[in-house]
Amino acid sequence: MSAPVAGLTARRLDVLLAQEQTRGRLPSIVGGLVRDGSLVWTGSVSALDGFETGPDVQYRIGSITKTLVAVLVLQLRDEGLLDLNDRLDAHLPGIAYVDRTMRDLLAHATGMHAEPAGEWWERTPGGGFEELAAALDDSAPAFAAGVTFHYTNVAFGLLGELVARHRGTSWWEQAVTRILQPLAMTRTTYLPQQPHATGWSVHHYAGTLTPEPAHDAGAMAPAGQVWSTVTDLARFATFLLDGHPDVLKRATLDEMSTPQSAARASALASAHGLGFQIVRGGAGMVFGHTGSMPGFLAGLFVDPVRRTGAVIFANGTTGMRCDRLSVELLESLEASEGTLPKPWAPVRDLPATVEEILGVWHWGNTAFEFSWDGTEVAVAKVGAGGRAHLLRPQDDGTFLGTAGYHHGEVLHVVRNEDGSINPLLCETFVYTRVPYDPAAPIPGGHP
Repeated sequence: MSAPVAGLTARRLDVLLAQEQTRGRLPSIVGGLVRDGSLVWTGSVSALDGFETGPDVQYRIGSITKTLVAVLVLQLRDEGLLDLNDRLDAHLPGIAYVDRTMRDLLAHATGMHAEPAGEWWERTPGGGFEELAAALDDSAPAFAAGVTFHYTNVAFGLLGELVARHRGTSWWEQAVTRILQPLAMTRTTYLPQQPHATGWSVHHYAGTLTPEPAHDAGAMAPAGQVWSTVTDLARFATFLLDGHPDVLKRATLDEMSTPQSAARASALASAHGLGFQIVRGGAGMVFGHTGSMPGFLAGLFVDPVRRTGAVIFANGTTGMRCDRLSVELLESLEASEGTLPKPWAPVRDLPATVEEILGVWHWGNTAFEFSWDGTEVAVAKVGAGGRAHLLRPQDDGTFLGTAGYHHGEVLHVVRNEDGSINPLLCETFVYTRVPYDPAAPIPGGHP
């Protein structure tokens, strides 16, 4: 368990939160940071008479709800009940957009319109799924499937119904039993429970407050219905970093936080995985989700390398930078109290299959060094610095690429009749102990 942040660190984090409240004209704002599984800082500002906020006060989390739905869908996948490349009509027959896949829906790559037909769903009581399905029209989508990232709330209304049909209960009942209860998220609810914040709209010129509605969104609830607290989402952030045996394994979460789609307009600033937003920052990238509903804004992002996470809420319709403030809080924590690297330790058990390929190999006439980090073989160009590839040993004597150009490819160890190695082959890449070894396959000698 990680200790609370130091006093000076807390002051810096409090300042960031207070600056956001002032700049964004937010009725209240509350935040928390997770490090190594512990909630190590919380802070808050309230400008409302008689309303004291804090880490156990509920706010509406908006589209962070989508991450719960995505976890439920990946649970179905891990149980073999669906494939991410299944078409929509394999699970919801007779509905529009039949050729879109589960992966398309989770990654916002369907090209379908962002919002359902009819009244503004976020500000009106929601109807049933039959009403939502009947109004879907795929005759003129915003984009064809897979062309670009295009955010759509409708997709998660469909995914919520898909979960319900597979499980025989509502998506929300599944979220409670399969996510919230195992993670002890006791203050995460479908409808608000006291103490909770009221959502406000701030007049653009006058600075006065108008209360915002908070209806049951019905069939669109999987897109943004849920209420939660900083304490509860801190537990969810820890789950995103570690996985949980009763919810999802870490490997599936790694898959969900792998980029699947992006928009040209965002350049390299952000992308979308399987239900998660991916944003540049932290140790390289953070993942999670932003949220907004009338009167509320939210952000939840984790840095898997530094094992930290940020949760922020505000009860204003606009004014909080849900992703950037999360990143700024995480980076301020790192600047003040840097992540301790895992200590180097001498290798005590060097696999024989690894030992025999260590050292210098050549691709053509270019020298690469193969070294062991205790888990994987690092392949780097001699003298260039940095890592070119990572290779993980497999039980059958091969090596699977986990990063770099050989990611996903298999490196084979080819042996002579006397058992010596000549060469290493990864697809058409030939690594030899001497440049252009004439005894090896192509190039088989200097050109």
